[in-house]
Amino acid sequence: MQTRTLGRNGPTVSALGLGCMGMSEFYGARDEAESIATIHRALELGITFLDTADMYGPYTNEELVGRAIKGRRRELFIATKFGIVRDPANPAVRGLNGRPEYVKRSVEGSLRRLGVDVIDLYYQHRVDRDVPIEETVGAMADLVQAGHIRFIGLSEASVATLERACAVHPVTALQTEYSLWTRDPEAEILGACRRLGVGFVPYSPLGRGFLTGAFSSPDDFAPGDYRRHSPRFQGENFSKNLDLVAKVKEVAARLGCTPSQLALAWVLAQGDDLVPIPGTKRRTYLEDNAGAVRVTLDRATLDEIDATFPLGAAAGLRYPEAMMKSVNG
Repeated sequence: MQTRTLGRNGPTVSALGLGCMGMSEFYGARDEAESIATIHRALELGITFLDTADMYGPYTNEELVGRAIKGRRRELFIATKFGIVRDPANPAVRGLNGRPEYVKRSVEGSLRRLGVDVIDLYYQHRVDRDVPIEETVGAMADLVQAGHIRFIGLSEASVATLERACAVHPVTALQTEYSLWTRDPEAEILGACRRLGVGFVPYSPLGRGFLTGAFSSPDDFAPGDYRRHSPRFQGENFSKNLDLVAKVKEVAARLGCTPSQLALAWVLAQGDDLVPIPGTKRRTYLEDNAGAVRVTLDRATLDEIDATFPLGAAAGLRYPEAMMKSVNG
């Protein structure tokens, strides 16, 4: 596995990370044994950058990751997140909390569930617009000083917020959705990250699995799968987006790789400062994804793909409208 550096003076991590969210929630049935085996296989493949969050489960994903990494801490770069608060009585109800006291309370829980002494990269999961970012990042900086976390990250933050955060403490990484069908960060965010020396971590680089070409109908998703309620996976949007995936399949077949590998290779080709974190809970898909680092896309192929997937090519919002209000904070 290749490696990359997060940010101008940040840590070295595997060029691909592993998103662990789906191992516990949102994407159908859970299989803890296979999930743990997938994490162990990732380490064998040199994928050492694991991504989780306290709200996944909630809490159970950090616990699962903690069980999987027990005794192997030195091999790993662990990222987790705080800031999305779920109602214990109804986890579907969510709020945001960026208050300093909440930040410091949250890290204690994450450290305990992960079974580690320090978190490598700690993200604010979503920006709390009711709390000045300076206060939230100031609390995170205190955690660095105390040795509880090593690096600070933000997720789905606007350029203005990122700039204000960097004025308080260096921000090592910004995590935002980015893929062939979600190219919004190219407008401003990517340029700002490069100007500020912030690494960029694309999540959902496979379009929540859609770009793999594995789905032909919304009925392919299990009951309870988040994608059944996602705008891009519904009705006419689904059909239009299938046309885009057909191009991915066509180019992948010509290059002798899988659609997943092509989609990830495209993200990797957008700059050495990008470290995508495709999520999976199965070893088979993990191994397929890992092969993306061996796929080289020449300029003609990149131009061909760009012509098919310009900004705004995908039909439908990337989140339901209510959830869109919490991004670009």
